[in-house]
Amino acid sequence: MTSEEEPFHSVESILQEFIPEEKLRLVNSVLYGETLRKLDLSSAEAESNFDVAGYKFEAKPESSRQPRIVRVGVIQNHIGNPVVSTNVPQERSAIYERVGRIIHQAGRCGVNVLCLQEAWPMPFAFCTREKHPWCEFAESAIDGPSTKFLQALCTKYNMVIVSPILERDDVTDVIWNTAVVIDNHGRVLGKHRKNHIPRVGDFNESTYYFEGNTGHPVFETEFGRIAINICYGRHHPLNWLMFGLNGAEIVFNPSATITGLSEPLWGIEARNAAVANGYFTCAINRVGSEEFPNQFTSGDGKPAHTKFGHFYGSSYITAPNGTRTPGLSRTRDGLLVAELDLNLNRQVRDIWGFQMTQRLPLYVDSLTKASELSFEPQRMK
Repeated sequence: MTSEEEPFHSVESILQEFIPEEKLRLVNSVLYGETLRKLDLSSAEAESNFDVAGYKFEAKPESSRQPRIVRVGVIQNHIGNPVVSTNVPQERSAIYERVGRIIHQAGRCGVNVLCLQEAWPMPFAFCTREKHPWCEFAESAIDGPSTKFLQALCTKYNMVIVSPILERDDVTDVIWNTAVVIDNHGRVLGKHRKNHIPRVGDFNESTYYFEGNTGHPVFETEFGRIAINICYGRHHPLNWLMFGLNGAEIVFNPSATITGLSEPLWGIEARNAAVANGYFTCAINRVGSEEFPNQFTSGDGKPAHTKFGHFYGSSYITAPNGTRTPGLSRTRDGLLVAELDLNLNRQVRDIWGFQMTQRLPLYVDSLTKASELSFEPQRMK
């Protein structure tokens, strides 16, 4: 699909429309794995402006461990105004209002850990390469307006919220692409800065920030150990690996990516990471197209344009056995809730033995050699 074509609602809606019900169950078992029970979200209020879906991932009962149940949620959304203005407070306020309604819904659905999309409090303006006014969206991770906005919601709903923002460092004034983790008591638990920065098409992000310097932190919350692999980092298997080695049980992948570029990869990468590393993954993508005041180009031979997108949503959650939820809509705001039993991580690891057979010392040696200027590939003639 090209960006000029009319976006369709979802892959799942097309399958449901054209495949008979008895055959659809077979198709879904191949595409998505085990059939997931739907969550009872009767506590959610009726809402016409965004979709709500919920699923349950179950583990086998154990005699020596109690179930470790946690509800996670992910939110995908349009920005407040599809035609972006240069009034930063106005744009930010519209987004807060839009996303706030969905966060309240997540709270009513009993979500324990919630993750928002990449750079959620702003338009994805990095395509423009303009510094003014878009750098005005950069804010403190500790006491910036987005953190303050979310802290009250964290305490209200006893909810951990992962808040991906454009950060301005409090000491150096340098800008970073950052995910802030706010715990269920409203305390900033820490932050992670994006490890891999794209230089692809309209994703001109290195004009604004470079690769992060926070490593691969895992945050110990009351609901489990979580990590954040921001957007482009999902293309790098070693990035996923390091979060697993540091003990992550759930890894969120807040993203902003468009059709015509990454969509064939979207349903594969976070799912593969869950299988390879024995943890749950949550892939989140924003929705819609965003139009900016001035035309921009990206040195890719395409004519100057003002629109960026279509961001295709399709957020989904995957278990370590490869079973995944259907995706949210490609066109509508949405909240996806999943109830996880974290005991499933160990159960799947015991079956497949990937951690036992991964042979880290072998790859440490090989990667060390490959990182040296004198590296010679191991090739046989």
